[in-house]
Amino acid sequence: MQVKLIRPLAFAIAVSFAALAAMPAAAKGILRATISTSLNQLDPARHTIGDEYIYGVLVFGGLVAIDENLKYRGELAERWDTSEDLRTWTFHLRKGVKFHHGKDFGADDVVATFKHIADPATGSSGRTHMDLIESFDAVDKHTVRFKLKIPYAGFADLMVERQLKIVPADRMDKLSTEPSGTGPFMFKSFTPGDRLELVKNPNYYEKGLPKLDGVVFRIMPENASRVAALEAGDIDLLWNLPLESIDKMKANPKVTVDAVPTSTWDGIVMGNKTKPFDDVRVRRAVLLALDKAQLTQFAVFGHGMPTHSPISPRHPYFNKELSIKQDIPQAKKLLAEAGYPNGFKIVLHVPVGRPTRERMGVAVQQMLRQVGIEVEVQRMPYNRFQTEVSGKSPFYMDGYFTRPSIDTSTYPWYHSTGSWNSRMWHFSSKRIDEVLDKARVTKDEKELNRLYQQFQAYAVEDVPGVIAYVMNFANAYKKTVKGFRTHPYLWLDLRNTTVD
Repeated sequence: MQVKLIRPLAFAIAVSFAALAAMPAAAKGILRATISTSLNQLDPARHTIGDEYIYGVLVFGGLVAIDENLKYRGELAERWDTSEDLRTWTFHLRKGVKFHHGKDFGADDVVATFKHIADPATGSSGRTHMDLIESFDAVDKHTVRFKLKIPYAGFADLMVERQLKIVPADRMDKLSTEPSGTGPFMFKSFTPGDRLELVKNPNYYEKGLPKLDGVVFRIMPENASRVAALEAGDIDLLWNLPLESIDKMKANPKVTVDAVPTSTWDGIVMGNKTKPFDDVRVRRAVLLALDKAQLTQFAVFGHGMPTHSPISPRHPYFNKELSIKQDIPQAKKLLAEAGYPNGFKIVLHVPVGRPTRERMGVAVQQMLRQVGIEVEVQRMPYNRFQTEVSGKSPFYMDGYFTRPSIDTSTYPWYHSTGSWNSRMWHFSSKRIDEVLDKARVTKDEKELNRLYQQFQAYAVEDVPGVIAYVMNFANAYKKTVKGFRTHPYLWLDLRNTTVD
Protein backbone atom coordinates (compact mmCIF):
# COMPACT_ATOMS: atom_id res chain seq x y z
CA MET A 1 0.00 0.00 0.00
CA GLN A 2 1.24 3.49 -0.83
CA VAL A 3 0.07 6.64 0.89
CA LYS A 4 0.54 10.05 -0.65
CA LEU A 5 -0.31 13.06 1.50
CA ILE A 6 -1.21 15.93 -0.80
CA ARG A 7 -2.24 18.42 1.92
CA PRO A 8 -1.76 16.95 5.41
CA LEU A 9 -3.67 19.63 7.38
CA ALA A 10 -6.77 19.03 5.33
CA PHE A 11 -5.82 15.40 4.83
CA ALA A 12 -6.16 15.36 1.07
CA ILE A 13 -5.34 11.72 0.92
CA ALA A 14 -4.77 9.31 -1.91
CA VAL A 15 -4.39 5.62 -1.14
CA SER A 16 -3.77 2.91 -3.73
CA PHE A 17 -4.65 -0.66 -2.84
CA ALA A 18 -2.96 -3.54 -4.62
CA ALA A 19 -6.30 -5.35 -4.74
CA LEU A 20 -7.70 -2.82 -7.21
CA ALA A 21 -6.45 -4.90 -10.09
CA ALA A 22 -8.95 -7.67 -9.34
CA MET A 23 -12.10 -6.11 -10.79
CA PRO A 24 -14.55 -8.49 -12.51
CA ALA A 25 -15.64 -7.50 -15.99
CA ALA A 26 -19.26 -8.05 -14.96
CA ALA A 27 -19.29 -4.87 -12.90
CA LYS A 28 -21.05 -2.03 -14.66
CA GLY A 29 -19.06 1.15 -14.68
CA ILE A 30 -18.33 4.07 -12.43
CA LEU A 31 -21.21 5.94 -10.81
CA ARG A 32 -20.74 9.71 -10.72
CA ALA A 33 -22.54 11.28 -7.77
CA THR A 34 -22.40 14.45 -5.67
CA ILE A 35 -21.96 15.46 -2.06
CA SER A 36 -22.17 19.03 -0.85
CA THR A 37 -19.44 19.26 1.78
CA SER A 38 -15.86 18.10 2.18
CA LEU A 39 -15.36 15.35 4.71
CA ASN A 40 -13.87 16.46 8.00
CA GLN A 41 -12.93 12.94 9.07
CA LEU A 42 -12.21 9.57 7.49
CA ASP A 43 -12.51 7.80 10.85
CA PRO A 44 -16.18 6.73 11.11
CA ALA A 45 -16.20 7.09 14.89
CA ARG A 46 -15.68 10.83 14.42
CA HIS A 47 -18.30 11.38 11.73
CA THR A 48 -20.90 14.11 12.30
CA ILE A 49 -22.28 15.15 8.88
CA GLY A 50 -24.31 13.41 6.19
CA ASP A 51 -21.57 13.49 3.57
CA GLU A 52 -19.32 11.56 5.97
CA TYR A 53 -22.07 9.05 6.74
CA ILE A 54 -22.35 8.18 3.05
CA TYR A 55 -18.65 7.38 2.87
CA GLY A 56 -18.91 5.47 6.16
CA VAL A 57 -21.66 3.09 5.07
CA LEU A 58 -20.01 2.36 1.71
CA VAL A 59 -16.52 1.68 3.09
CA PHE A 60 -17.26 0.18 6.52
CA GLY A 61 -19.73 -2.28 8.02
CA GLY A 62 -21.59 -2.39 11.32
CA LEU A 63 -22.75 -5.34 13.36
CA VAL A 64 -26.34 -4.62 12.31
CA ALA A 65 -27.76 -2.88 9.24
CA ILE A 66 -31.11 -1.30 8.41
CA ASP A 67 -32.76 -1.58 5.00
CA GLU A 68 -34.88 0.84 3.01
CA ASN A 69 -38.01 -0.44 4.76
CA LEU A 70 -36.38 0.31 8.14
CA LYS A 71 -36.09 -3.42 8.92
CA TYR A 72 -33.02 -4.60 10.80
CA ARG A 73 -30.73 -7.28 9.40
CA GLY A 74 -27.43 -8.81 10.37
CA GLU A 75 -24.39 -7.30 8.72
CA LEU A 76 -21.06 -8.20 10.33
CA ALA A 77 -23.06 -10.06 12.97
CA GLU A 78 -25.01 -12.96 11.48
CA ARG A 79 -27.25 -13.16 14.52
CA TRP A 80 -27.52 -12.09 18.15
CA ASP A 81 -29.27 -13.18 21.31
CA THR A 82 -29.94 -11.71 24.73
CA SER A 83 -30.42 -12.89 28.27
CA GLU A 84 -33.87 -12.97 29.84
CA ASP A 85 -33.13 -9.79 31.80
CA LEU A 86 -31.98 -7.97 28.62
CA ARG A 87 -28.63 -7.10 30.18
CA THR A 88 -26.33 -9.52 28.34
CA TRP A 89 -26.17 -9.38 24.55
CA THR A 90 -24.15 -11.83 22.47
CA PHE A 91 -23.31 -11.16 18.82
CA HIS A 92 -22.24 -14.06 16.62
CA LEU A 93 -19.99 -12.68 13.90
CA ARG A 94 -19.92 -13.46 10.22
CA LYS A 95 -17.01 -15.69 9.19
CA GLY A 96 -14.88 -15.31 6.09
CA VAL A 97 -15.00 -11.49 6.02
CA LYS A 98 -11.80 -9.56 5.25
CA PHE A 99 -10.86 -5.93 5.68
CA HIS A 100 -9.73 -4.11 2.57
CA HIS A 101 -6.06 -4.40 3.55
CA GLY A 102 -6.36 -8.17 3.95
CA LYS A 103 -6.89 -8.72 7.69
CA ASP A 104 -9.49 -11.30 8.67
CA PHE A 105 -12.42 -9.70 10.50
CA GLY A 106 -13.00 -11.00 14.00
CA ALA A 107 -14.01 -10.28 17.57
CA ASP A 108 -10.75 -8.43 18.26
CA ASP A 109 -11.81 -5.76 15.76
CA VAL A 110 -15.20 -5.27 17.43
CA VAL A 111 -13.57 -4.92 20.85
CA ALA A 112 -10.94 -2.50 19.52
CA THR A 113 -13.64 -0.45 17.77
CA PHE A 114 -15.74 -0.02 20.90
CA LYS A 115 -12.67 0.86 22.97
CA HIS A 116 -11.88 3.51 20.35
CA ILE A 117 -15.39 4.94 20.50
CA ALA A 118 -15.43 4.89 24.32
CA ASP A 119 -12.12 6.75 24.55
CA PRO A 120 -12.86 10.44 25.31
CA ALA A 121 -9.81 11.39 23.25
CA THR A 122 -11.56 10.06 20.13
CA GLY A 123 -14.34 12.63 20.51
CA SER A 124 -16.98 10.32 19.05
CA SER A 125 -20.64 11.26 19.42
CA GLY A 126 -21.21 7.48 19.49
CA ARG A 127 -19.73 7.54 22.97
CA THR A 128 -23.15 8.42 24.37
CA HIS A 129 -24.15 4.79 23.84
CA MET A 130 -21.23 3.62 25.96
CA ASP A 131 -23.13 4.85 29.03
CA LEU A 132 -25.34 1.78 28.64
CA ILE A 133 -22.44 -0.67 28.57
CA GLU A 134 -20.80 -2.13 31.66
CA SER A 135 -18.30 -4.27 29.75
CA PHE A 136 -17.61 -5.94 26.41
CA ASP A 137 -15.28 -8.77 25.54
CA ALA A 138 -14.41 -11.37 22.95
CA VAL A 139 -15.83 -14.78 23.93
CA ASP A 140 -13.93 -16.34 21.05
CA LYS A 141 -12.72 -15.31 17.60
CA HIS A 142 -16.25 -14.92 16.23
CA THR A 143 -18.32 -14.04 19.29
CA VAL A 144 -18.60 -10.77 21.22
CA ARG A 145 -20.50 -10.27 24.46
CA PHE A 146 -21.82 -6.98 25.83
CA LYS A 147 -22.96 -6.63 29.42
CA LEU A 148 -25.24 -3.66 30.07
CA LYS A 149 -25.79 -1.52 33.14
CA ILE A 150 -29.55 -1.65 32.65
CA PRO A 151 -32.04 -3.85 30.81
CA TYR A 152 -32.35 -2.44 27.31
CA ALA A 153 -34.55 -4.07 24.72
CA GLY A 154 -33.27 -1.97 21.83
CA PHE A 155 -29.55 -2.60 22.21
CA ALA A 156 -29.14 -4.41 18.87
CA ASP A 157 -30.84 -1.47 17.14
CA LEU A 158 -28.06 0.81 18.37
CA MET A 159 -25.56 -1.13 16.27
CA VAL A 160 -27.01 0.60 13.23
CA GLU A 161 -25.73 3.98 14.43
CA ARG A 162 -23.50 5.80 11.99
CA GLN A 163 -20.48 6.11 14.30
CA LEU A 164 -20.46 2.41 15.27
CA LYS A 165 -18.86 1.08 12.10
CA ILE A 166 -16.25 -1.59 12.77
CA VAL A 167 -12.63 -0.69 12.06
CA PRO A 168 -9.57 -2.99 12.04
CA ALA A 169 -7.73 -3.52 15.31
CA ASP A 170 -4.34 -3.38 13.58
CA ARG A 171 -4.89 0.05 11.98
CA MET A 172 -6.30 2.23 14.75
CA ASP A 173 -3.50 4.75 14.19
CA LYS A 174 -4.14 4.94 10.44
CA LEU A 175 -7.88 5.55 10.29
CA SER A 176 -7.44 9.13 9.08
CA THR A 177 -4.78 8.32 6.49
CA GLU A 178 -5.28 4.73 5.31
CA PRO A 179 -8.93 3.87 6.06
CA SER A 180 -9.78 0.20 5.66
CA GLY A 181 -13.19 -1.34 6.24
CA THR A 182 -15.23 -4.38 5.28
CA GLY A 183 -17.77 -2.51 3.12
CA PRO A 184 -18.64 -3.02 -0.53
CA PHE A 185 -16.33 -0.21 -1.63
CA MET A 186 -12.75 0.69 -0.79
CA PHE A 187 -11.29 4.12 -0.25
CA LYS A 188 -9.14 5.32 -3.16
CA SER A 189 -8.63 9.06 -2.73
CA PHE A 190 -10.04 12.24 -1.27
CA THR A 191 -9.24 15.79 -2.33
CA PRO A 192 -11.02 18.39 -0.15
CA GLY A 193 -13.24 20.70 -2.15
CA ASP A 194 -13.01 18.50 -5.22
CA ARG A 195 -13.84 14.81 -4.97
CA LEU A 196 -13.97 11.52 -3.09
CA GLU A 197 -13.23 8.32 -5.01
CA LEU A 198 -14.15 4.78 -4.00
CA VAL A 199 -13.54 1.51 -5.84
CA LYS A 200 -15.18 -1.91 -5.79
CA ASN A 201 -14.14 -4.28 -3.01
CA PRO A 202 -13.35 -7.47 -4.97
CA ASN A 203 -13.38 -9.53 -1.75
CA TYR A 204 -16.72 -8.33 -0.43
CA TYR A 205 -18.44 -11.13 1.48
CA GLU A 206 -21.73 -10.86 -0.46
CA LYS A 207 -20.88 -12.72 -3.64
CA GLY A 208 -21.51 -10.80 -6.86
CA LEU A 209 -21.76 -7.47 -5.07
CA PRO A 210 -21.28 -4.62 -5.52
CA LYS A 211 -22.12 -4.39 -9.20
CA LEU A 212 -20.32 -1.09 -9.80
CA ASP A 213 -16.59 -0.75 -10.45
CA GLY A 214 -16.50 2.37 -8.31
CA VAL A 215 -18.06 5.65 -7.25
CA VAL A 216 -16.78 9.18 -7.75
CA PHE A 217 -18.37 11.84 -5.53
CA ARG A 218 -17.90 15.36 -6.75
CA ILE A 219 -18.02 17.95 -3.97
CA MET A 220 -20.45 20.67 -5.06
CA PRO A 221 -21.60 23.05 -2.29
CA GLU A 222 -24.10 24.99 -4.41
CA ASN A 223 -27.45 23.29 -4.94
CA ALA A 224 -27.99 25.02 -8.27
CA SER A 225 -24.71 23.63 -9.57
CA ARG A 226 -25.60 20.11 -8.45
CA VAL A 227 -29.00 20.25 -10.16
CA ALA A 228 -27.47 21.69 -13.32
CA ALA A 229 -24.83 18.94 -13.36
CA LEU A 230 -27.52 16.24 -13.27
CA GLU A 231 -29.58 17.94 -15.98
CA ALA A 232 -26.47 18.24 -18.17
CA GLY A 233 -25.61 14.58 -17.66
CA ASP A 234 -22.31 15.37 -15.92
CA ILE A 235 -23.34 13.26 -12.92
CA ASP A 236 -25.51 10.18 -12.62
CA LEU A 237 -26.96 10.61 -9.13
CA LEU A 238 -27.72 13.64 -7.01
CA TRP A 239 -27.80 12.69 -3.32
CA ASN A 240 -30.09 14.86 -1.19
CA LEU A 241 -32.00 16.58 -3.97
CA PRO A 242 -32.93 20.11 -2.84
CA LEU A 243 -36.59 20.00 -1.89
CA GLU A 244 -37.35 23.09 -3.95
CA SER A 245 -36.17 21.20 -7.04
CA ILE A 246 -38.35 18.11 -6.65
CA ASP A 247 -41.24 19.28 -8.84
CA LYS A 248 -38.91 20.60 -11.54
CA MET A 249 -36.88 17.41 -11.67
CA LYS A 250 -40.00 15.24 -11.78
CA ALA A 251 -40.84 16.95 -15.07
CA ASN A 252 -37.49 15.91 -16.60
CA PRO A 253 -38.05 12.73 -18.68
CA LYS A 254 -34.38 11.72 -18.31
CA VAL A 255 -34.43 11.79 -14.52
CA THR A 256 -36.02 9.68 -11.77
CA VAL A 257 -36.93 11.40 -8.49
CA ASP A 258 -37.28 9.11 -5.47
CA ALA A 259 -38.54 10.76 -2.25
CA VAL A 260 -39.37 9.15 1.11
CA PRO A 261 -40.61 10.47 4.49
CA THR A 262 -38.05 10.53 7.31
CA SER A 263 -37.60 11.76 10.87
CA THR A 264 -34.84 14.15 9.85
CA TRP A 265 -35.52 17.51 11.46
CA ASP A 266 -34.56 21.18 11.56
CA GLY A 267 -34.93 23.40 14.58
CA ILE A 268 -33.72 26.26 16.74
CA VAL A 269 -31.06 25.80 19.37
CA MET A 270 -31.43 28.00 22.44
CA GLY A 271 -28.62 27.86 25.00
CA ASN A 272 -30.54 27.06 28.19
CA LYS A 273 -27.76 28.37 30.44
CA THR A 274 -27.41 31.70 28.61
CA LYS A 275 -29.66 34.75 29.01
CA PRO A 276 -32.38 35.26 27.94
CA PHE A 277 -32.93 31.54 27.28
CA ASP A 278 -32.12 30.46 30.82
CA ASP A 279 -35.74 31.46 31.54
CA VAL A 280 -38.18 28.80 30.33
CA ARG A 281 -40.81 31.50 29.75
CA VAL A 282 -38.63 33.02 27.04
CA ARG A 283 -38.15 29.64 25.39
CA ARG A 284 -41.90 29.01 25.50
CA ALA A 285 -42.52 32.45 24.02
CA VAL A 286 -40.22 31.63 21.08
CA LEU A 287 -42.05 28.34 20.54
CA LEU A 288 -45.50 29.97 20.65
CA ALA A 289 -44.44 32.80 18.31
CA LEU A 290 -43.73 30.33 15.51
CA ASP A 291 -46.21 29.04 12.97
CA LYS A 292 -44.78 25.59 12.28
CA ALA A 293 -47.16 24.91 9.41
CA GLN A 294 -45.88 28.02 7.63
CA LEU A 295 -42.29 27.11 8.48
CA THR A 296 -42.81 23.70 6.90
CA GLN A 297 -44.24 25.26 3.76
CA PHE A 298 -41.57 27.96 3.49
CA ALA A 299 -38.48 25.97 4.47
CA VAL A 300 -39.16 22.57 2.87
CA PHE A 301 -41.89 23.53 0.36
CA GLY A 302 -44.42 21.37 2.16
CA HIS A 303 -42.25 18.24 1.86
CA GLY A 304 -42.48 17.54 5.57
CA MET A 305 -44.75 17.71 8.63
CA PRO A 306 -44.79 19.96 11.74
CA THR A 307 -43.85 18.12 14.92
CA HIS A 308 -43.22 18.57 18.67
CA SER A 309 -39.99 16.57 18.83
CA PRO A 310 -38.01 14.13 16.66
CA ILE A 311 -40.98 11.74 16.94
CA SER A 312 -42.65 11.99 13.55
CA PRO A 313 -46.41 12.55 13.18
CA ARG A 314 -46.39 9.29 11.22
CA HIS A 315 -45.16 7.34 14.24
CA PRO A 316 -47.74 5.64 16.50
CA TYR A 317 -46.16 7.31 19.55
CA PHE A 318 -46.81 10.81 18.22
CA ASN A 319 -48.89 12.88 20.66
CA LYS A 320 -51.83 14.16 18.62
CA GLU A 321 -53.42 15.90 21.60
CA LEU A 322 -50.74 18.59 21.84
CA SER A 323 -51.23 21.85 19.96
CA ILE A 324 -48.71 23.00 17.38
CA LYS A 325 -50.55 26.27 16.73
CA GLN A 326 -49.02 29.72 16.97
CA ASP A 327 -50.20 31.87 19.91
CA ILE A 328 -48.90 35.45 19.69
CA PRO A 329 -50.81 36.90 22.70
CA GLN A 330 -49.57 34.15 25.01
CA ALA A 331 -46.01 34.55 23.68
CA LYS A 332 -46.10 38.29 24.47
CA LYS A 333 -47.51 37.59 27.92
CA LEU A 334 -44.70 35.15 28.72
CA LEU A 335 -42.03 37.60 27.54
CA ALA A 336 -43.49 40.32 29.76
CA GLU A 337 -43.55 37.96 32.75
CA ALA A 338 -39.89 37.13 32.08
CA GLY A 339 -38.97 40.83 32.15
CA TYR A 340 -38.97 41.50 28.41
CA PRO A 341 -42.23 43.42 27.78
CA ASN A 342 -40.67 45.06 24.71
CA GLY A 343 -38.83 41.99 23.56
CA PHE A 344 -35.07 41.95 22.96
CA LYS A 345 -32.45 41.87 20.21
CA ILE A 346 -30.44 38.77 19.35
CA VAL A 347 -28.28 37.25 16.60
CA LEU A 348 -29.45 34.02 14.96
CA HIS A 349 -26.62 32.07 13.29
CA VAL A 350 -27.55 30.09 10.19
CA PRO A 351 -25.27 27.68 8.26
CA VAL A 352 -24.65 28.40 4.59
CA GLY A 353 -25.12 25.33 2.44
CA ARG A 354 -28.06 24.04 4.47
CA PRO A 355 -30.86 25.71 2.47
CA THR A 356 -33.79 24.48 4.55
CA ARG A 357 -32.21 26.06 7.64
CA GLU A 358 -31.34 29.22 5.73
CA ARG A 359 -34.95 29.64 4.65
CA MET A 360 -36.25 28.75 8.09
CA GLY A 361 -33.97 31.37 9.63
CA VAL A 362 -35.51 34.10 7.50
CA ALA A 363 -39.03 32.96 8.39
CA VAL A 364 -38.18 32.78 12.10
CA GLN A 365 -36.85 36.34 11.93
CA GLN A 366 -40.20 37.57 10.60
CA MET A 367 -42.32 35.56 13.04
CA LEU A 368 -40.39 36.59 16.15
CA ARG A 369 -40.71 40.24 15.15
CA GLN A 370 -44.43 39.93 15.94
CA VAL A 371 -43.61 39.49 19.65
CA GLY A 372 -40.90 42.15 19.81
CA ILE A 373 -37.85 39.91 19.36
CA GLU A 374 -35.57 41.60 16.83
CA VAL A 375 -33.46 38.95 15.15
CA GLU A 376 -30.33 39.62 13.13
CA VAL A 377 -29.72 36.62 10.87
CA GLN A 378 -26.03 35.93 10.32
CA ARG A 379 -25.14 33.38 7.65
CA MET A 380 -21.87 31.51 8.14
CA PRO A 381 -20.00 28.99 5.92
CA TYR A 382 -20.68 25.51 7.20
CA ASN A 383 -17.10 24.66 8.16
CA ARG A 384 -16.87 27.82 10.28
CA PHE A 385 -20.35 27.22 11.62
CA GLN A 386 -19.28 23.80 12.88
CA THR A 387 -16.23 25.14 14.72
CA GLU A 388 -17.37 28.59 15.85
CA VAL A 389 -21.15 28.34 16.32
CA SER A 390 -22.29 24.77 16.93
CA GLY A 391 -22.40 24.18 20.68
CA LYS A 392 -21.18 27.71 21.42
CA SER A 393 -23.71 30.27 20.17
CA PRO A 394 -26.84 30.81 22.34
CA PHE A 395 -29.15 31.03 19.32
CA TYR A 396 -28.70 29.18 16.04
CA MET A 397 -30.31 26.91 13.47
CA ASP A 398 -29.42 23.24 13.36
CA GLY A 399 -30.82 19.91 12.31
CA TYR A 400 -30.17 16.18 12.50
CA PHE A 401 -30.78 13.05 10.50
CA THR A 402 -33.17 10.18 11.21
CA ARG A 403 -32.04 7.84 13.97
CA PRO A 404 -32.62 4.06 14.12
CA SER A 405 -35.08 4.09 17.05
CA ILE A 406 -37.22 6.40 19.16
CA ASP A 407 -34.76 6.09 22.04
CA THR A 408 -31.79 7.14 19.88
CA SER A 409 -33.92 9.95 18.43
CA THR A 410 -34.75 11.42 21.83
CA TYR A 411 -32.40 10.39 24.65
CA PRO A 412 -29.19 12.04 23.33
CA TRP A 413 -31.02 15.37 22.82
CA TYR A 414 -33.36 15.55 25.82
CA HIS A 415 -31.80 13.61 28.70
CA SER A 416 -29.62 15.74 30.98
CA THR A 417 -26.70 13.37 30.26
CA GLY A 418 -27.37 13.16 26.53
CA SER A 419 -24.39 13.77 24.25
CA TRP A 420 -26.14 16.14 21.84
CA ASN A 421 -27.95 17.94 24.66
CA SER A 422 -24.63 18.66 26.39
CA ARG A 423 -23.33 20.05 23.11
CA MET A 424 -26.39 22.05 22.05
CA TRP A 425 -28.98 23.39 24.44
CA HIS A 426 -27.60 22.31 27.86
CA PHE A 427 -31.08 21.40 29.05
CA SER A 428 -32.04 19.63 32.26
CA SER A 429 -35.45 18.32 33.29
CA LYS A 430 -35.80 15.75 36.05
CA ARG A 431 -39.20 14.60 34.82
CA ILE A 432 -37.99 14.13 31.24
CA ASP A 433 -34.97 12.21 32.53
CA GLU A 434 -37.28 9.90 34.47
CA VAL A 435 -39.57 9.25 31.51
CA LEU A 436 -36.70 8.53 29.10
CA ASP A 437 -34.95 6.29 31.62
CA LYS A 438 -38.15 4.29 32.14
CA ALA A 439 -38.65 3.95 28.38
CA ARG A 440 -35.22 2.38 28.03
CA VAL A 441 -36.12 -0.54 30.31
CA THR A 442 -39.70 -1.01 29.13
CA LYS A 443 -40.68 -3.86 26.81
CA ASP A 444 -44.46 -3.38 26.84
CA GLU A 445 -45.58 -1.51 23.71
CA LYS A 446 -48.56 0.20 25.35
CA GLU A 447 -46.42 1.46 28.20
CA LEU A 448 -43.80 2.72 25.75
CA ASN A 449 -46.51 4.59 23.88
CA ARG A 450 -47.70 6.20 27.12
CA LEU A 451 -44.19 7.18 28.18
CA TYR A 452 -43.29 8.80 24.88
CA GLN A 453 -46.62 10.63 24.74
CA GLN A 454 -45.79 12.00 28.19
CA PHE A 455 -42.28 12.90 27.07
CA GLN A 456 -43.65 15.04 24.24
CA ALA A 457 -46.00 16.86 26.62
CA TYR A 458 -43.10 17.67 28.92
CA ALA A 459 -40.91 18.76 26.01
CA VAL A 460 -43.57 21.23 24.85
CA GLU A 461 -43.76 22.69 28.37
CA ASP A 462 -40.03 22.73 29.19
CA VAL A 463 -38.87 23.70 25.67
CA PRO A 464 -35.19 22.78 25.49
CA GLY A 465 -35.29 24.07 21.92
CA VAL A 466 -37.70 24.19 19.00
CA ILE A 467 -38.02 21.38 16.48
CA ALA A 468 -40.12 22.73 13.65
CA TYR A 469 -40.75 19.79 11.35
CA VAL A 470 -39.60 16.43 10.06
CA MET A 471 -38.85 16.44 6.36
CA ASN A 472 -38.87 14.15 3.36
CA PHE A 473 -35.63 13.04 1.74
CA ALA A 474 -35.13 12.77 -2.01
CA ASN A 475 -32.54 11.60 -4.49
CA ALA A 476 -32.56 12.17 -8.23
CA TYR A 477 -30.75 10.06 -10.79
CA LYS A 478 -30.52 9.44 -14.51
CA LYS A 479 -32.68 6.76 -16.09
CA THR A 480 -29.49 4.83 -16.85
CA VAL A 481 -29.06 4.14 -13.12
CA LYS A 482 -30.72 0.87 -12.12
CA GLY A 483 -31.21 -1.02 -8.87
CA PHE A 484 -31.14 2.02 -6.60
CA ARG A 485 -33.61 2.92 -3.84
CA THR A 486 -33.67 5.98 -1.61
CA HIS A 487 -32.95 5.09 2.01
CA PRO A 488 -34.95 6.87 4.77
CA TYR A 489 -31.79 6.76 6.88
CA LEU A 490 -30.19 8.99 4.20
CA TRP A 491 -27.59 6.41 3.29
CA LEU A 492 -26.55 5.38 -0.20
CA ASP A 493 -26.81 1.62 -0.50
CA LEU A 494 -25.12 1.04 -3.85
CA ARG A 495 -24.52 -2.71 -3.61
CA ASN A 496 -27.13 -3.56 -6.26
CA THR A 497 -26.82 -0.38 -8.32
CA THR A 498 -25.61 -0.34 -11.92
CA VAL A 499 -25.11 2.47 -14.42
CA ASP A 500 -25.08 2.07 -18.20
